[in-house]
Amino acid sequence: MTSLDARYKAALPEFPLFELDFGNDEPAAAPAAGTIPTAERAAEAPVAPAPVEEEVVGPPALISLDAVEVDATPVVDEAEAALLDAAGLPGWADAVGVFDLETTGIDTDTARIVSASVAVLDDCGVVVERKDWLLDPGVEIPAGASAVHGISTERARRYGRPASEVVPEILAAIRSVERRGIPLVVYNAPYDLTLLAREAARHGHEPLDGTGHVIDPLVLDKALDRYRKGKRTLEVTAAIYGVALTDAHDAAADAIAAGRLAQAMASRYSAQLGVEPARLHAMQADWCREQAERFQDYMRRTKDPEFTADPSWPCR
Repeated sequence: MTSLDARYKAALPEFPLFELDFGNDEPAAAPAAGTIPTAERAAEAPVAPAPVEEEVVGPPALISLDAVEVDATPVVDEAEAALLDAAGLPGWADAVGVFDLETTGIDTDTARIVSASVAVLDDCGVVVERKDWLLDPGVEIPAGASAVHGISTERARRYGRPASEVVPEILAAIRSVERRGIPLVVYNAPYDLTLLAREAARHGHEPLDGTGHVIDPLVLDKALDRYRKGKRTLEVTAAIYGVALTDAHDAAADAIAAGRLAQAMASRYSAQLGVEPARLHAMQADWCREQAERFQDYMRRTKDPEFTADPSWPCR
């Protein structure tokens, strides 16, 4: 397999918003006249013990790109990756964008964004680009929502940035992924993408234009493993496909797990999913409509004769 750096440069030529900074490349200034060069002083002076790293106080969901630790653990080892290549793993799985939100509630018309993450994974599920945000939504975060994602109103107000500043950055990050033809993985896409569109309108910004290709593992799982019983939350579904999710309901953790889940599905169902992203996008729209129709029929027969299910996908 080629190196991560080589594959990254070949597949992902430009992403200025998410460029990872692993150090300062500026040349050192020349020493002043009459001073001893740093290298000589270091040779003469005794070696001091390494300073103890101070704990950075801040929200757990907010990660600085200057200090981001890239998870270099591949989803598959080299031998398995070679077998997947031979089996014709869908080309779209070579690089996927991922997106997730944590919010104040479940109603997409009224809920506000509390935290967000956009990242890019390579063909082994390694994070190569990433940006996280913590927002001050401008409203109280209900206790029930805080219990899910761990972000209180006080924490958001202290560490978060105004939504009016962050929402356009999230939109720009997703557009950067879309411009390069990289599909965007969003688990239960109609929730996150619809809520983002409402926030865009609320703060006077153009929403996404819908031309990007979306991959929704929830829709895929319902279509490809239709009769499996039990919950289909991200945490449960990821475990079924062998994808680790160690910090559920953190925006970055959920986004990355969803991307790796989509790649695991591409491996398991390569025959069904081995199509171009545009075709896969259209297939999911059809599958989501069928799923909504079946759910609506079930609800009308068993609970509410007037129940309606919105079949729109990926945004409502």
